[in-house]
Amino acid sequence: MITMQLLKKFSITPLDRHLYHLAFLHESYANEHDLTECYERLEFLGDAVLDLVVSEYLYKQDSHLTEGELTQMRANYVCKQALYTYSVELGLDQYIKLGVGAQLNRREMDSVISDVFESFIGALYLDLGLETVKKFLKKTVIPHIDNGDIFFHDYKSKLHQVCTKEGLSLSYELIKEEGEPHDKTFTMAALVDGETYGTGSGGSKKEAEQNAAKIALHHL
Repeated sequence: MITMQLLKKFSITPLDRHLYHLAFLHESYANEHDLTECYERLEFLGDAVLDLVVSEYLYKQDSHLTEGELTQMRANYVCKQALYTYSVELGLDQYIKLGVGAQLNRREMDSVISDVFESFIGALYLDLGLETVKKFLKKTVIPHIDNGDIFFHDYKSKLHQVCTKEGLSLSYELIKEEGEPHDKTFTMAALVDGETYGTGSGGSKKEAEQNAAKIALHHL
């Protein structure tokens, strides 16, 4: 089993193997097999643990970084794209268990791949504690931080800084929302002093806002 091979690779001896099995069970698989659990609760826990470990590492790395700078840096290493990268590098995506009838588009599948990295971290934390998680992340996530890898460009924060410096007002407005409930596309506009400086689309309002801010920055 992949999780056992992975744990062995990092010299980790599990106490509760069920947790690692659960970390890969998608809701569709759980429903089709009448199971009461899937990876979502572990994902919730893993998200918090990952935030903590990355935050602590960044805090200790440079005492001159402000709260805002630390927040932006952390966002880069715990965003969906970063989680997707970690998951694929470890091969976790190959062992996700989906229901036979599950119909996921590319964006939804990418999100699941990101999720299982966090659920795996949640399982590791519950099974062996925080210190083991830190050792694991030191070999998998921390190298990306040390390399300065970029996964996420926070165009909204940059646009906010520009507008604040120039004394301009900034707001976002929903222009369009379309698609099925499980596959929506949102279009947002970035308004600078009431004028539209950029529009962008995405699978969430936040993603659409980032894309709109990117265009607005170019125009500014």
